[in-house]
Amino acid sequence: MRYVIIGNSAAAVGAIEAIRQHDAENPITVISDETHHVYSRPLVCHLLGELVDEDRMYYRPLDFYEQHQVEPMLGVRATGIDTQEKTVSLAGGGSVPYDRLLLAVGGKPFVPPVEGVDLDGVFTFTKWEDAQKIDRYIKDNDVQSALIVGGGLIGMKAVKALMARGLRLTVVELADRILSTSFDHTASKLAESILRRAGAEVITSTTVKEIVGKGDAPGRNLVDHAVLQDGEKVDCDLVIFGIGVRPNLDLIQPEPERQTGIKVNRGIVVDAHMRTSVGDVYAAGDCVETYDMILEVERPIAIWPHATRQGHVAGCNMAGVEKTYEGGFPMNSEDIAGVPTIAVGLTDPEGQASSEDQDEYEIIEKYDRAALTYKRLVLHHNRLVGAICVGDIDRAGIYTGLIRDQVDVTPFKEHLLSGSFGLISLPKEYRKHMVVGEGIIV
Repeated sequence: MRYVIIGNSAAAVGAIEAIRQHDAENPITVISDETHHVYSRPLVCHLLGELVDEDRMYYRPLDFYEQHQVEPMLGVRATGIDTQEKTVSLAGGGSVPYDRLLLAVGGKPFVPPVEGVDLDGVFTFTKWEDAQKIDRYIKDNDVQSALIVGGGLIGMKAVKALMARGLRLTVVELADRILSTSFDHTASKLAESILRRAGAEVITSTTVKEIVGKGDAPGRNLVDHAVLQDGEKVDCDLVIFGIGVRPNLDLIQPEPERQTGIKVNRGIVVDAHMRTSVGDVYAAGDCVETYDMILEVERPIAIWPHATRQGHVAGCNMAGVEKTYEGGFPMNSEDIAGVPTIAVGLTDPEGQASSEDQDEYEIIEKYDRAALTYKRLVLHHNRLVGAICVGDIDRAGIYTGLIRDQVDVTPFKEHLLSGSFGLISLPKEYRKHMVVGEGIIV
């Protein structure tokens, strides 16, 4: 049995550890175009912000590959998959045979076709290498200001990093508010006011039309400013596209001659065992679409804990031990200019649920503008399906557990936002499960 994994992040690690729980002998090969040992992608913004050093980036021991008898092929790019011959072709020639293959290729940053995206000083921001390139550019060019295109979670991570570096920041977002996929209008506007208080400029309902260079450096054309769709000029030394990521499908269907037979929709389609439509090929992580337990649809949910669990399920099944992935829901935590925020599940029925179901949702809110705190709970038939916490994130773990376990909150609904609400407020049997059972995953 030859196990091959393409990718080297959370899903890959989850799979490696699961395989070795059940198969200690057969070889595992990891192919990754990144050169780094397994590291925490959520810490990339902390690295760029000089809030952690490189040693803190690794979340497994440096002998992880040796401990798990893995052959790492780092800095090697997979260019294609032959699902008939069961081989993975590599850049520069050669191929790797497999008996069981896991696609853990993650997401791919989205960069719109904007004039000037090829200028020096324009970056995406998802990997360690991105942070290194941006850091080098800031130091080499005495960067003082930056434009961040995209006001979603990736954009906010870039804000956190560059704000820590003392840069003047402008955030531009095409939607009418930032964090529109995670927050409702109130939370989004609160987040905008927090950023503005911290000195960042926030521009919504428009995006970048063109990036203009200085053209005064021999062999280089450095960023000078950007022009927005409405004609406004934004002076900046650096541009980061943080619009978002899409499932990386490059190995699956980039060209007709590379068709693998692996079914894709918005992401790679998998079953509950993380199997694709092609035998002996599995997929996990940000490249797949899986079951959203709240919306009851299949869709990509690109977050670290889900990728780890999906990788674990894939690894078990690759090793011949049946295990299923029950699905998940969005869970995002971000620090906005020093203010902690958490968004879990379906937070804005008006924008996220079907129009015919709008009347079935109940909203409970608590907003303190002066204290910069806001809590919003979304209920559906007396079951919690979503929560937003800005500033005050106490009890976010309890809310997440109630969402996951679909507990009827009727007996204690009126206390959900009270200062005294806690574990003791919950039904005894459920409380016992939380304390001695599997616990809460935040």
